[in-house]
Amino acid sequence: MTNRILPLISSGTTSPDVLEQLRRRSADPKRRVLFTGATIVTMDPDSGVLDGADLLVEGNAITAIGPDLSREGAVVVDATGTILTPGFVDTHRHAWQTQLRRIMPDVDDLGAYVMSTLAGYATAYRPEDMYVGTRLAALTAIDSGITCMLDFSHNSRTPEHSDAAVQALIDTGIRGVHASMGPHFGDWAKQWPGDLARLKEKYFVGEDGLLTLRLAALATDEVAGAALAYGPELARTAKDLGIGVSVDAVFGVSSSRAILDWERAGILDADLTLIHATGLTPEAWRAIGESGTTIALAPTSDAQIGLETAIPAIDEALSVGVRPGLSIDVEVALASDMFTQMRALHAIQRMRAVNTAHGTDQQPARITTHDVLDFATLQGARTNGLAGVTGSLTPGKKADLLVIQAEDLNNMPLNDAVGTVVLGSDARNISAVLINGEPRKWNGQVLDVDLAALRDEVHASREYVLNTPAV
Repeated sequence: MTNRILPLISSGTTSPDVLEQLRRRSADPKRRVLFTGATIVTMDPDSGVLDGADLLVEGNAITAIGPDLSREGAVVVDATGTILTPGFVDTHRHAWQTQLRRIMPDVDDLGAYVMSTLAGYATAYRPEDMYVGTRLAALTAIDSGITCMLDFSHNSRTPEHSDAAVQALIDTGIRGVHASMGPHFGDWAKQWPGDLARLKEKYFVGEDGLLTLRLAALATDEVAGAALAYGPELARTAKDLGIGVSVDAVFGVSSSRAILDWERAGILDADLTLIHATGLTPEAWRAIGESGTTIALAPTSDAQIGLETAIPAIDEALSVGVRPGLSIDVEVALASDMFTQMRALHAIQRMRAVNTAHGTDQQPARITTHDVLDFATLQGARTNGLAGVTGSLTPGKKADLLVIQAEDLNNMPLNDAVGTVVLGSDARNISAVLINGEPRKWNGQVLDVDLAALRDEVHASREYVLNTPAV
């Protein structure tokens, strides 16, 4: 008996001919794209994992999943030997900082980050620097399989800074969530939060677009004063605009008190996302669980920078019935991709569970690879307010999906699809990324990017920021 060798897939996501067919018909709202013969990890609780199945995209949406779907009128993509998954969802990244990547990889603590980046580099940013950093972050997200990214844009010094950040999301084709906040330090136009109304009217029209607007704020007034701290006034602004709120720097006892204040004021609810949530009190977690508030964890940020307890609050969230989303946070010190976040959280939680049970007769309560993939996809979408749009391969949702090569050197042979995605794969294995039905990465390359020109822009922006004194 000889081993089965998979043939070169000339009609799959390595094929320029298939890409040409897709792009030639991109303007057709009824364009049909059929992926055939894949292992499909739907992340839909009712569908699970399907082996050797097909997935049909019509226009910008998934319309059918199952065996032997009709090929009539479709561009057929042979997905044999691949895993199809939903695109990853990043629930919190400060994208404007990306030209300062890993400038402080061994940052000592939150204070060091705040003083160097927010009180220092941030004050030098022009609108064009906002654009360059945000665009680079979004393109990198697409390359590593993140199809939806919440940009916590807390350097909105002028309306033009906000416009540049939003335009960068538009130009990359990512499903972008622009969460706008005024800067912590330095001179700025004080246009926020009033400018949110203008942004909504200019960029966030209609319900079928790729962009979503949110209000961003801090949990308390400890770092940057009362103007940026979430409370009844900012909650009222968000409600009037019909947008959600993402709150960063949710740490410890002071944030716990704030959460209970929000509960009493009736502004702790499902439209609110709390970021980090480390070191919170049991009473604060009770309020979070009862209110339906969502949580965005940042596993590597909490652990590496040492935020409050430095332990991602996964057990605390699960104990009150909250399944969190995952996020990247700051590329000045951290990795850019969701694979790292999933693996870090998987390892940290399981280490903590076994350590807690060690020497007792208790069984460790360990999360699984399916749990962390759920956090990185469906729960991330829910956290960003987009659960009905993306996060799972479900007919009716938008076609935000990844094609992962299961027979690459580091993945073969395929024994467990979820385990392979979470523990085996990385950006090099993602042969294709579709966002809203459009190919954004193909044959392992992000499309429509002049890398040399981008590199020049990134280097020029970095040099300007680094050589301009803080204001």
